[in-house]
Amino acid sequence: MTPAASVPYVLGLDTGTTTLREADHLLRALAAELALPEGVFGCTHLVRDGRPRVSLSLAAEAEPVLRTVRDRLTEQGYEVSEGAPDETGRAVLFPGADVLTGTLTLAELLARSAIDRVTVLGAPGEPAPETRLVTREHVRPHWQDGRLVLAAMPATGGTLVPFEDPNPTPCCADH
Repeated sequence: MTPAASVPYVLGLDTGTTTLREADHLLRALAAELALPEGVFGCTHLVRDGRPRVSLSLAAEAEPVLRTVRDRLTEQGYEVSEGAPDETGRAVLFPGADVLTGTLTLAELLARSAIDRVTVLGAPGEPAPETRLVTREHVRPHWQDGRLVLAAMPATGGTLVPFEDPNPTPCCADH
């Protein structure tokens, strides 16, 4: 689910971006340009209609914050709507995102950020709080049932890494 369950004001933004990387950069640029406060959530959403693309959502606890954002984005020519495009946004901007660098224990990750829990692909149950996560400076949790959840996978030395690779190899790169 989008932050709407806990953050009541949500805007959707169709920018025409076609890749997650492009959408991530745009979200960060807009956050800086609009001087968004720390508590704003910024998510990407895959749109699979006749024109596949990545749309964005911004969510905040205070309606005036997003009213100003809506006005400024509309002036810039963006298509802005009420609500998020779907309920499973991929969070790029969220409280604590900027401090999730280097290697952290899962307990530190959960204490420092808005992430509610961590799952490990192929593993039953929750990982131990002392498990170390190598962030690769690229932590992208998803909204699931109103909670921000980071999918991780096992890595060397008993550590975990976020499932999403910051530098993915394009499909068929060697063909």
